[in-house]
Amino acid sequence: MSTSPRSARPARVVRAEVTEAPISVTELADAVHDAAAGAVVTFEGVVRNHDAERAVTGIGYSCHPTAGQVVEQIAHDVAGAGRVRALGVVHRVGDLAVGDAALAVAVSSDHRAEAFATCSRIVEEVKKRLPVWKRQTFTDGTAQWSNLA
Repeated sequence: MSTSPRSARPARVVRAEVTEAPISVTELADAVHDAAAGAVVTFEGVVRNHDAERAVTGIGYSCHPTAGQVVEQIAHDVAGAGRVRALGVVHRVGDLAVGDAALAVAVSSDHRAEAFATCSRIVEEVKKRLPVWKRQTFTDGTAQWSNLA
């Protein structure tokens, strides 16, 4: 673990992947811990029970075979900015129930502003670049795909 002031070197990427396994933002936060960091910021995107006025029972996420490489590239692009100590990002695919984590991001930095900004940047880059599609299932038995090209 680092003990010196932050230099312009790239951040450690502790985890960057797409997985079918359940994900934990708490475990990711523990993994980015750094003794020199004054802030650890996390984001946990969870499956909610509604979309607009429709009740949701779950989401099925599918991805392109390159999705793992894309999330790794996002992590390394952000890490290269040199403003944080460590980061991790994991997106889940497969069938998720209401309340399950679909996206976890954790960032450690000397100061909170950099940690918040970097966490937000990772989330936005994942939303923009990651080839993942979702199929929401509603309580009336119908389903709807989104994020399709």
